Amino acid sequence: MLLARLALTAGESVPTGSLVDDLWGTDPPSDALNALHAVVYRLRKALGDPGILESTGTGYRLAVTPEDVDAHRFEDLVARSRRAESPRESATLLGAALALWQGDALSDVRDAPFAARTGARLEELRLGAVEDRFEAELRLGHHAEILADLEAASTEHPLRERLAALRMRALHASGRQADALAVYEQVRGTLAEELGVDPSSEIRQAHLDVLRGPAEQPPRSESAPGRLPAVLTTFVGRDDELKLLAELLETSRLVTVLGPGGVGKTRLAVEAASRHRAHRCGRLWLVPLAGAGNVADAVLGVIGSPDARPSGGDPLDRVAELVGGGEAVLVLDNCEHVVEEAAEFAGQLLERQPQLTVLATSREPLEVIGESLCRLGPLDLPRHRADAADASGSAAVRLFVDRAAAVRPGFELNQSTVDSVVNVVRRLDGLPLALELAAARLRSMGPEQVERRLDDRFRLLSRGNRSAQPRQRTLHAVIEWSWDLLTERERLLASRMSVFPAGASAAAVEAVCADPPADDVLDALVDKSIVEQTANGYRMLETIRAYAAEKLRQSGEEESVRDRFTRYFAELAEEHEPLLRSSRQPESLVVFDAEYDNLVFALRSAIDGGDPGTAVRILSPLYWYWKSLRYDARAADYVAGVAAFGDALPDDARAAFTAIHLLAGDSGPTADTERTRDLIEDCSRTGAFQRYPMLVVATLPMAHFCGLDELVERQMHEVRARADRWTTACTLLVEAFIHHDRGAWEAGSTAFAQALRGFEETGDGVWTAIALAGQAKVHSVGGDHEKAIGALERALALASQDAFAHRIGLATERMRAGDLDGARLDLRAAEQEALARGQRLLEVEFLVAVAEFHRRSGQPDRADQELDRAALLAVDTPMSGAQTDVRLAPSRMANRLAAGDAAGARALLPRTVDAAFLHRDVAPAAQLLAGLLHLEGDPVGAATALGTSAAIRGAFDQGDPEVRSLRSELAGVLGRGAYDEAFRLGADLPRREAMERLAPDHR
Repeated sequence: MLLARLALTAGESVPTGSLVDDLWGTDPPSDALNALHAVVYRLRKALGDPGILESTGTGYRLAVTPEDVDAHRFEDLVARSRRAESPRESATLLGAALALWQGDALSDVRDAPFAARTGARLEELRLGAVEDRFEAELRLGHHAEILADLEAASTEHPLRERLAALRMRALHASGRQADALAVYEQVRGTLAEELGVDPSSEIRQAHLDVLRGPAEQPPRSESAPGRLPAVLTTFVGRDDELKLLAELLETSRLVTVLGPGGVGKTRLAVEAASRHRAHRCGRLWLVPLAGAGNVADAVLGVIGSPDARPSGGDPLDRVAELVGGGEAVLVLDNCEHVVEEAAEFAGQLLERQPQLTVLATSREPLEVIGESLCRLGPLDLPRHRADAADASGSAAVRLFVDRAAAVRPGFELNQSTVDSVVNVVRRLDGLPLALELAAARLRSMGPEQVERRLDDRFRLLSRGNRSAQPRQRTLHAVIEWSWDLLTERERLLASRMSVFPAGASAAAVEAVCADPPADDVLDALVDKSIVEQTANGYRMLETIRAYAAEKLRQSGEEESVRDRFTRYFAELAEEHEPLLRSSRQPESLVVFDAEYDNLVFALRSAIDGGDPGTAVRILSPLYWYWKSLRYDARAADYVAGVAAFGDALPDDARAAFTAIHLLAGDSGPTADTERTRDLIEDCSRTGAFQRYPMLVVATLPMAHFCGLDELVERQMHEVRARADRWTTACTLLVEAFIHHDRGAWEAGSTAFAQALRGFEETGDGVWTAIALAGQAKVHSVGGDHEKAIGALERALALASQDAFAHRIGLATERMRAGDLDGARLDLRAAEQEALARGQRLLEVEFLVAVAEFHRRSGQPDRADQELDRAALLAVDTPMSGAQTDVRLAPSRMANRLAAGDAAGARALLPRTVDAAFLHRDVAPAAQLLAGLLHLEGDPVGAATALGTSAAIRGAFDQGDPEVRSLRSELAGVLGRGAYDEAFRLGADLPRREAMERLAPDHR
């Protein structure tokens, strides 16, 4: 009690008399002062540090700061939340504050006289904070997420009127108007019965809002897991269209949102897609087609994944493989630019993937059999001369007022503004883009001025002159009006900025578009809503970009601006190429992440424009990026496109990218040994290994597979004699792989350690992580799980972009270490990563790891069930049935051994061995054979098989608890001497002979 009382006034002295009153109240002990001293003595002893409890002469003080006391921290966080500038900040602070609570306030000392009053105050503050958090979450649009908590809190506190109002608002926002009204009736009855009062004004207002109809959704500012863009503004109106789209997406496989440009097709499609279950499962992709040269290429660029590479074929085949089976939604946005190609692509893809739904947006139908249309017209208009109350029922008016208030705080629809607003909205036909551009003008004009500008510029609209494609003409007029408001310098910069297919940094705009420098002009374009400012720079709305691009073509500058664009990104790529392999890698990765679409477009432009020099300058760092972090399904085509320049390329570039194209392409490497030799020798002769370091890891392993080890060793020696540290580290990584592939475990482990040191010296975090993963395997086989886990955790921290692979590695290693709880956490994280990527192959690998978890937990039958699930999912991947059987065979055999099913394990042995040779990791198959022989009653053969695993790998697996347990059982059955003798029979075999005994067919 004394500790709690002093903590409540942390750092301040409390007089002894106050302490006596607070601890004993009106019934103190006869010698209260000595009793207090005794309590102080016991508390000091319990604290262990007498200095924490100080005597101040007139009382006592706890030598801590308020930040050390949860109650003070809670109150501080709540106070800060109420000063927060955004709902997100407020919600975060309140979440942290409420997380400090571990139960009721002062529950351990509630009998103390001081505790009742203080505890009641803290409880009231907590309830207020709970309500504040609900309020912030509602403002963020998280009504569905908080409903359950709101209902529980309302049940616990039925007389809290604010909670009731918040619950009604959440139900209303979720479309549950009837439930919201029922809550009102329930609360009104409870208040009347318990307190004899009517509902507060807050509840009455919530009730009135429900009666007015469906709620408008608040802004959603967070990025969605299904690759949808984060939205920055409220979604207004379109309730009927959203309902229709939801129904069509359940009954049709091709749904097209049809309407004119600027009518809000994309925004409606994104909103509808965000509510679809495929989005929550990470099985929904949004593919912008505006400006796309090829539909399949655009889709491949969005859905590509570094962990799920298609087996080959044409682009449509690769898309079908990457999408996989199972329910999924593909949103094709702005199909009107490539309508015939989009129609053909969608039709063929839907035929190949029976559980896929395509949601398209277009200005005209795709005209594919089975297509369902959602026709989108302008927002509903107010009646002429409507008053403010009547006009506010129009979605077009609400949209205009919402956007106007964003640029002109305090703007509202009232008697002084309603006439002009109604006139503007009606004369703009309720087109959302037109309304947003017009509202943006309120930054510098009044609504009356905007209305007058319409008189000057929109005679076409006022006359109602609508012929063919009327909405396009209307939108063009709106954009042209905004364009006419620009100065000459602003128009020049805006037209040049249309060359960027994605966003543009300020530096890129300056280099490509600005002549002379134009910081002030760019700011003006942002103010006038021609350009939007983003976290990474600037971007144009696509419709405005298309208009600006036409102006650029008319100006005669298109070719020169495109050349400057391509040249700029070639220079940017060339500048960052060495930095990607250095300690400055993080800043370069930020650039590549932000400018990726521009870099790829520049590469495509250079290839299409027949500019081999520029193309190869961009491709070189992009290939590093693809190989290291971001697999792009179009990469092989780009490499082939550059290689096709042939002798027009510099000799080293020609040799490098021809070798990469033929030896490491997605279509499969060549098996021609002599051709492989010629390609690698050409790279050596031209100095390509030094100029293009990724060539080392892209080609030399293939030469090893072809048996060209002498050539590989010679090339690695030459490279090390002339290359930089990063390239040398790559040769060490290749050397480590080759040594382990040969069974030279110690030599391979040494090479891994050297490669790790080499990459660490360069500062390259990504390839340091790759080397760490190899080092982790070395530690694991050696039985040092702590070091293995440490290496993998460090790899995850250095290369979070490859989180799935590292999480699976961590989970596996924790299982081997016996830390099943830790493994479970890593598996959960891996599952979220797999679902976020929406790739079936990752889900299959996840289930294989889960099966191992259950087997090592003593549940082999449940492990089999997980493998059965994996097999079902694999049907929807590029793997054939036979490939799936081989992939899962080792895990199935391990399960049968764990279950004591010798016959089942024996039947799986051939496929297990096939899998081992296919993946060039043969030793685990020998370990499984040892377990089978032991189960079959052949302990000598089992011990010999364990020795064979050591001969094949070059080391005995000290880190697998199942293998160690088997070794102990065999030694117990045979005796240590007999076991060692049988083990040596296998361990002393030459590696080739050991592998032939395991599988005579795999010579």
